[in-house]
Formats: sequence, C-alpha cells, structure tokens
Amino acid sequence: MPLRAHYQPYQLDFRFEAGTSRGVLTQKISWYIKIYDTDQPEVLGIGECGPLVGLSTDDRPDFEAQLEQICLQFNRLDLEIFSWNIPIILGQLIDSAWPSIRCGFEMALLDYLNGGKRVVFENDFSEGKRTIPINGLVWMGDFDFMLQQVESKIESGFDTIKIKVGAIDFAQECAILGHIRRHFSNQEIGIRLDANGAFDAHNVHQKLQRLAEFDIHSIEQPIKPQQKALMAALCETSPIAIALDEELIGLNDYVAKKNLLKATQPQYIILKPTLLGGFDACNEWIEIAQRLGIEWWVTSALESNIGLNAIAQYTANFNNPLPQGLGTGQLYHNNINSPLTIQNGYLLYDTAQPWDLDVLHHRSVSTNAS
Repeated sequence: MPLRAHYQPYQLDFRFEAGTSRGVLTQKISWYIKIYDTDQPEVLGIGECGPLVGLSTDDRPDFEAQLEQICLQFNRLDLEIFSWNIPIILGQLIDSAWPSIRCGFEMALLDYLNGGKRVVFENDFSEGKRTIPINGLVWMGDFDFMLQQVESKIESGFDTIKIKVGAIDFAQECAILGHIRRHFSNQEIGIRLDANGAFDAHNVHQKLQRLAEFDIHSIEQPIKPQQKALMAALCETSPIAIALDEELIGLNDYVAKKNLLKATQPQYIILKPTLLGGFDACNEWIEIAQRLGIEWWVTSALESNIGLNAIAQYTANFNNPLPQGLGTGQLYHNNINSPLTIQNGYLLYDTAQPWDLDVLHHRSVSTNAS
C-alpha cells in the first residue's frame, strides 16, 4: 500500500510565563505529522510542525487548511521513500513559504525511513554514546525572576548562559549581568544575549558598548531584520560579536542566503530548522557560512521533544564544539516524555529511557484521498 500522512494538533502549556521582546508566551500549538504504510502501521514516522506566533513565515490563519491539503496531496501519491529522494519530494510537495510544515514532514519521513523509532539521524548521539553541550536559557521577566533563573542554571552545571534582553528596564538587565560577572569570570561562565531585534539605530551602538563591559560572548539579532546596511556596520564595529537569527527567516534562495552573509559578515549565525525550512535548508546555510569563515550553532524553536529530538540528532551530525541552543525540553509541563535528558549543561539521549507516545494515539485528522 502507498504511504499515508495524517496530522494531529497538540497544545503545549508552559510551566511559567516565558517573556520575550515580542511578548509573553503561555501556550504553543504544534502539529504532529504521522507517516506510515497501511500494511505496516506499527512503523510510524513522526515529525513536528511548530510555527512560532509572530515569527514564522507560516504563522497564518490558513495554516491548518494548508497542512491538510499537503497531507491530502501526499496521500494521493504512490511514494517510495529513500534518503536521496526526500529533498525532491519536499521540494515538489511543500512550497518554501511553509517552512515548519516542510521541516515536520522531513522529520517524519526520515524517522519512517529509519524504522519509526524516533531515530531521525543515526549517529553517536542517537545511540547514547555522545553528549551535546548546550546553553542555559534565561527568559525575560522582572529582576528577581531573571536572577533566580541565572542562579538555577549555574547551579545545574551550565557554563554558558543565554539571556533574553530588551523587554525590561535596561539598567536592571545590566544589573543582572553585573551580578554574574562579580561572581564568575568569562572563563567560568560564558554569556550570550538575545535581543530579538529590540534595539534600534538610535540606541544600538550605546547599548552594545555598555553591554560589552560584561565580557559578553555574543548577541543575537540586536536590531530588527532587513536593515542590511546597519547590520553590516554593526557586524564590523560592534564590541560584541553579532549572531544573525531572525535575519535568516524567509530567505530560501541559495544566492539570497549567500548575498546576505557576504554583505553583513556576521561572526555567527543561528540555525532554527523549524523556521528555516528543515535540515536540508540548514545544510545550505552551513555550507555558505563555512566558506565565509562564519561560525554557527543550532537552536530549537520551542518544539516539543519530538522536534527537539530530531534537531538534536541533526546537530550531532556535525563536529561543532560550541554550546548549542537545545535546552528547551523542560519548558512544558505536558511535553512528550522522551529519552532526552540534561545533565550538567549537556544534552544526552538516554537509550534506557522509553518514549511515551500515548498522546499521539489520539485520533489524528484523516486526510484520505477522495
């Protein structure tokens, strides 16, 4: 029998109010893609489409209608899946305007191809033989809440902390950074900042100069995207290394990707497969960045453990020593229980721990061909 694709929405609930410069998050909807052969339904490939509100290019009212149509079209095809034809299938089936759907299908197809065991990429990490260094993420909030998070991350063994800035009073943010530096040098604790485009042309130079006093490793997206000249100037003159993040979203053409990185010459780029259109799309960014001498790391985008697992296994395909942004698995109180475990600032895949997929046994949305 041909392969079938169904989808299932799932609401993820945060353990706390997660603040960013774009607002406070308390819930998030993900859409699980299930791919199987009706003759062997026990072999189930699972992927996650997790568009981010206000950020993903496919954060649109017609998202579910588009997802249903893509599943319907997939089910009408008589497909055989091989590693070499997955990019071809995705390119013909899913327009690049729907990056999270393309990423979710890519996860599900790779999982199915590997036997439906949540092994999306076979490597030392998925075999439980290797760990991935990650940064500890500190969300925006009032001073006490942010300081509590910082201290908790350090006590948990993280040696790199990522702090979201740009929403509360700037002086309070500097006070938090000063508190860290009074107790830990930059050799002991690395500090990454993520401004989510919160600064502007009038204040960005002053704020970068002030933040540099705290021995900051890097700052993600200090200004809003699509200000190429200003971003290029910042990358050249900033006392803090610049990492492009939102700047990459929506660029799908290889030449456009290359032109952006050549024009701005950032020190780092941040790769979020869900927002960039999947792993094959990230491979293009990595190839261009490496030729231009630009370093990179991978960050999850608030996926559940289904998506986080696939992204972590993808990351482990590379010999990248930088701490990765893969510490979001503990955000939700109703996450999918998985073998993913964080120990002393490292993510590992504990093969002794099972997946608990009971929530995925609920009825999916049927999209059979008519």
